[in-house]
Amino acid sequence: SLAPALVTAADLMELDVDSEPLPGDKRKGFLERYIHGEIYRARPEVMAVVHSHSASVIPFGATKTKLRPIYHMGSFLWSGAPVFEIRDEKPDNDLLIRDRPLGKALANRLGKCNSVLMRGHGMTVIGDSVPEAVFRAIYTEMNARLQLQATQLEGPIEFLSDEEGRRSQASNRGTLERPWELWKK
Repeated sequence: SLAPALVTAADLMELDVDSEPLPGDKRKGFLERYIHGEIYRARPEVMAVVHSHSASVIPFGATKTKLRPIYHMGSFLWSGAPVFEIRDEKPDNDLLIRDRPLGKALANRLGKCNSVLMRGHGMTVIGDSVPEAVFRAIYTEMNARLQLQATQLEGPIEFLSDEEGRRSQASNRGTLERPWELWKK
């Protein structure tokens, strides 16, 4: 339970299949670990999950405007970015995914998509690797910012088609290492 930039390898905790610390580990765990655990349970092909409170993405979870891929770096959004409404599961809540049932509901809302928005909270993205999940988190933020800017201009907005999204997503996978090396530094 540290700010991400402060985490070292020694801080990593191993969790069991129910997202609970292994016996004997008395450290305070990350509260919303159930997001990750339940997505891994529902989607065994997923190898990395990133949850963030991205400011540019939050309006898309709080309005009827759908987040859609507006440029090639956000092409993975072709699969959709459904909104998880926590009130549908727990009317009295604090917007946090504090337990397995809420994590499971979020994972179900993600479905086969690469990103799920969380009303009033942020977003969660998945990937085949840590670099891909980080790439998707960063470019979901950038795509949201560009979409918000485009709404200020004369429309309509020409979003990527599903086919363009699939093709661009495949191309982007081949270039993940280039930005990943920079982001690690």
